[in-house]
Amino acid sequence: MKIHPQAKATDKPTQTARRGLVNGALLLSLAALIAKVLSAVYRIPLQNLVGNTGFYVYQQVYPLYGIAMTFALSGLPVFISKLIAEVTDPWRQRLVARRIFVILAGFGLCLFIGLFVGSHGIAAAMGDTGLTPLIQVVAGMALFLPFLAVGRGLAQGQFNMRPTAISQVLEQVVRVMVIIVVAWLAAHQHWNVYRMGAWAMSGALFGAVAALIVFGQTYRSLFRPLPATKPVATNDHWRTLMGRLWQEGGTICLFAAVVILLQLVDSFTVKRGLVASGLTDPAAKSLKGVYDRAQPLIQLGLVVATSFSATLLPALSVAWRQQRQQAIQMTLTMLIHISLALSAAATIGLVVLMPLINLVLFGSETGSLALAIYCLSIIFASLISTYNSILQSMNQYRLSLIALTAGLIVKGCFNYWAVYVWGINGASWLTVISLAAMMLILWLGSPTSMRTALTHGSFVRKLVGTVGTMGGLAGLASWLFQLWLPLTRGSAILMVAICVVIGMSVFVGLALWGQLFSMREWLTLPGGRRLLKLTKRN
Repeated sequence: MKIHPQAKATDKPTQTARRGLVNGALLLSLAALIAKVLSAVYRIPLQNLVGNTGFYVYQQVYPLYGIAMTFALSGLPVFISKLIAEVTDPWRQRLVARRIFVILAGFGLCLFIGLFVGSHGIAAAMGDTGLTPLIQVVAGMALFLPFLAVGRGLAQGQFNMRPTAISQVLEQVVRVMVIIVVAWLAAHQHWNVYRMGAWAMSGALFGAVAALIVFGQTYRSLFRPLPATKPVATNDHWRTLMGRLWQEGGTICLFAAVVILLQLVDSFTVKRGLVASGLTDPAAKSLKGVYDRAQPLIQLGLVVATSFSATLLPALSVAWRQQRQQAIQMTLTMLIHISLALSAAATIGLVVLMPLINLVLFGSETGSLALAIYCLSIIFASLISTYNSILQSMNQYRLSLIALTAGLIVKGCFNYWAVYVWGINGASWLTVISLAAMMLILWLGSPTSMRTALTHGSFVRKLVGTVGTMGGLAGLASWLFQLWLPLTRGSAILMVAICVVIGMSVFVGLALWGQLFSMREWLTLPGGRRLLKLTKRN
């Protein structure tokens, strides 16, 4: 969730308004957290019910839906809310929202026609024409895009976060319920995997309809007749709005979907590369399904890494608006430190315990190395998200677009070759390298305050020591347990649970002992105040 400053930098919100802004941001962050967890967790029972090949069918087309969902859920609403917040006149707010709706409706219709008509060609480019009906179902999401994006953006721009929060959670709950029911029916009725995939994808349409119900009153108000006598400001002209939508809105949307865009490249290259390397078509589909197991793990890792740091963004926006340099630097440092520390801890934990986690969640240890490599991307993806959020709060978009383009070029140009040579391990490495390239460009091109925040004091050195010790002890505990217990799915659950507790305890203990976080940073983290009190007593 990104909170943008209003048009006048000199405006100072009242204490009540500021508190309402922060509470709204927290509500939206909580809703986003719930939606992301639901979006990640349902894939585990889905894979268990439909198997690797069924999971492959779903995941091949999922990036197309994921991009549309990201645009409608977090990308475009953020941009539209910024446009609305820049305008104080309710009449102008409605005018801007209506014009953006018309522009997006035209875009959504063109996108629907392109995806629906071109579905066979897209499926062929993915190496599997059986995916055609799934792509046609996903195309329907384009028609809901303007309704969901403008409804959420208008509410957020008026600092009413409740409709967006409710619609986010409702949409995901309905979608996940449909997918799980479809997967259960497919497993028990022995459906064809492509039939299962098409019906599972229809959950997105049911979810979108449920979310639209929340905005019924919003649209009744939006399309009331406007006074014809009022002049239209220059900033509200069609050409101006379309230009800003393309430049600012496009950058926000693309960066919100950065991981999904890399997954889209995988959809067009991994299965084809595996077949070219000598695998049979069924074997390549199954192995691609194994590779796709990384997606829920990455999502859960990113939720852990970014959810807490997101609560600091409203404070950063207020400090930036009031040009309080000391507060800006302090908040920047906290944002980056928390994001890096939590993502590093989540990454090392997943890498060390990956064979056990793979067995617990998916029933086999197949592809554990590829999944462990892929999990390294959590560190870079969380930092990219944090840096991009900060740059957007400063109204800087060009650097983000350059970084994103460079990363996609690296992934797009070399992924097929990497899969051909190294299999799914190569695809995992290309994802990590692409994100690392994006992060390097963002870091080199960002303001000095953002670069120094990452390397402030001895933070990185302390973090390496903390997560290294944590990973080493958790890995040692895992190895010892496997010496004593026969490795089954049941025993693996027990091992993972104990190792996670050991890892978390070591991380927190060393972070407190080594003063990894400042006092303010500890107070930002959930339970941080209580931990500080306990250490003072001891």
